[in-house]
Amino acid sequence: MVNPVTKITFIGAGSVVFASRLLNDIISHPELCDVTISLMDIDAERLKLIDDLARLTVAKYAPKIKVESTLIRKEALKDANYVINMIQVGGLEAFEKDIYIPLKYGVNQEVGDTLGPGGVFRGLRTIPVLLDICHDMEELCPDALLINYANPMAINCWAINKASKIRNVGLCHSVQGTAMQLANYINVPYDDVSYWVAGINHQAFFLEFKYKGEDAYPLLWEAMNKEEIYNRDKVRFEMMKYLGYFITESSHHLGEYVPYFRTTEERRRMYCEPRWFYLEICKNAWKPHYERIEKQIRGEEPIRIERSHEYGVDIIYSMETGSLRRINGNVENTGLITNLPSGSCVEVPCMVDKNGIHPCKVGDLPPQCAALNRTNINVQELAVKAALEKDRVAALQAVMFDPLTSAMLTPREIEKMVDEMFDAEAQWLSF
Repeated sequence: MVNPVTKITFIGAGSVVFASRLLNDIISHPELCDVTISLMDIDAERLKLIDDLARLTVAKYAPKIKVESTLIRKEALKDANYVINMIQVGGLEAFEKDIYIPLKYGVNQEVGDTLGPGGVFRGLRTIPVLLDICHDMEELCPDALLINYANPMAINCWAINKASKIRNVGLCHSVQGTAMQLANYINVPYDDVSYWVAGINHQAFFLEFKYKGEDAYPLLWEAMNKEEIYNRDKVRFEMMKYLGYFITESSHHLGEYVPYFRTTEERRRMYCEPRWFYLEICKNAWKPHYERIEKQIRGEEPIRIERSHEYGVDIIYSMETGSLRRINGNVENTGLITNLPSGSCVEVPCMVDKNGIHPCKVGDLPPQCAALNRTNINVQELAVKAALEKDRVAALQAVMFDPLTSAMLTPREIEKMVDEMFDAEAQWLSF
């Protein structure tokens, strides 16, 4: 059993679907049944929804868990041991501007939350808020671990590492999610595969992929030659064909981070259909999930506990119990990947135990993989500089060096687009 004073704080708990997933993960561990869960959001209506669901869920499955909620961030952070961040600064209103202004100029983003104009501006909006959270943590819970789920992951974590002393790790489900897909592509059980993955968030490489201890890449190459498999992941299979390694994240995401597959509508349709337009998904597809939660609160549907494959609660469990596990985390590159820039944010295997998170040294990536990563790191570095120094020129330069944007627009066109985005998003920007 963990220390009963252990406090887990959710910042942005109004992300109800994701917050409920992490809540279920906590409850699924009997060893965490004495913790306090503090829910915080700036949206009172959404906060009430997750608070109602959390109280009903713990009452049924883990009555010793204490649930509290607040609109005041400092109250939620006071004496926290773990802070899970899932904020989206500007919400869907800002997200729309990230997508549709660049689209008007011909930059067609499928997701727009990691790189490109959308990713850069999401970072410019998010970093000041993240650093405010970190500064509050320095005062109220200086030894807590910040677990960041907010995108753009590498840009956000790089800024935290540069401007704060708070321990942190950035988490994504792209590594384990991709591993599940690969097991499906080669038609073997997920529990029988193992892997060693490193690079940057949304663009990490399966340096090893094994089935029952044997190299499974021959099976993956064979699967790629099957039309029905290739068509499910065209961009990633194309990149594997030319780089030799499979990349994390979906073809929809990856197509945004390289200059090859979205420069014309014909190419986009060839490689990126059916379209996975995340903004519209956020507007529409989440509605059934919220309706289900509302029905659960009213007692019209049962509340069930299902473990997710997210790493966040696994980290908390290992740090509280000493149970050793390996995850993939986004951390500062302190010689971990030796042919990527020092200080950048890399996604590498990490061991977790009672003493915390211990990133594993990977060494050099294959040079072609490092070359691709560096094209994205260039953008991330300039975006971090722009946010920390309130430097509009650096923001422009970050977008200028984005691989897809630079394949579509001249510098003057990029400047015009960036100026329009600054004007449209001024209410969420601090410069």
